[in-house]
Amino acid sequence: MRFMILVKATADSEAGVMPSEQMLAKMGQFNEELVKAGIMQAGEGLHPSSKGARVRFSGKDRKVIDGPFAETKELVAGFWMWKCASLQEAIDWVKRCPNPMPGESEIEIRQVFEAEDFGAEFTPELREQEERLRTQVEKQARPG
Repeated sequence: MRFMILVKATADSEAGVMPSEQMLAKMGQFNEELVKAGIMQAGEGLHPSSKGARVRFSGKDRKVIDGPFAETKELVAGFWMWKCASLQEAIDWVKRCPNPMPGESEIEIRQVFEAEDFGAEFTPELREQEERLRTQVEKQARPG
């Protein structure tokens, strides 16, 4: 199973406060453990929402909304993509994570849909397309 691990934003992360050298070292060590265990597939920090945008959809209409966005507690400051045997395994790994922010912080765990979750609506043709796209993305991600 794949899980998206969402590090929630705080007032500091939204203000652009960068992590300390000590925090970067702790997070680097944790990431090494994840990689050695075969859990981590990707992980990145995100710039504050003031450097971002949203696109709101209404039928065929599109409206661009520039950041920053209100409700800091609903924003994401970073993420990991993990492969775990269960939700409980993902929870256990998150509990080992260094606190990603000074003070209180929160990390959300969400399971990623897999092809079999979509049932008959995900036709053989759509499955083939999905596999072809995943293969292309993997090739593009490889250096050289």
